[in-house]
Amino acid sequence: MTTSASTATAPTADARILGLAHYAARGLLEHVLALHGITFQQQVTLRAAVTADAPRTPDDLLTQVRDTLKADPADIRATLDELLAKQLLVADGAHLRPTDTGRELLAAVGAQTAPITARVWGGIPDEDLAAAGRVLALVTERANTELATLTA
Repeated sequence: MTTSASTATAPTADARILGLAHYAARGLLEHVLALHGITFQQQVTLRAAVTADAPRTPDDLLTQVRDTLKADPADIRATLDELLAKQLLVADGAHLRPTDTGRELLAAVGAQTAPITARVWGGIPDEDLAAAGRVLALVTERANTELATLTA
């Protein structure tokens, strides 16, 4: 008989379990992104531009992506250049804004990942998702605090 993580013997959440879940889900997303010729960091950066209330400066996008991914600023600048070269972002004066192609690409990725996401998250009780959300938000807050202390 095969057991799953949803059984009574499921492991207690810790950094390893969090990492395994993150990389499993990220692997699914990266598979879809590769079909579109973009990387995870490009997708995160493009999404930041698409979801912004107004066009962002390159420095604004760099800061947001660095805060999200904890990535090297030089790598993020290279990602911005890649998105400009792919014409997924365009310079508009001092700002960058997503192109229609960039918006369409994110919509296509969303449409492809939606059924996968539904299968992964489907059937998890709302109270479990709420508890996991609270724990993950607290872990994120604490880890960001620790990182700020280490890099100060």
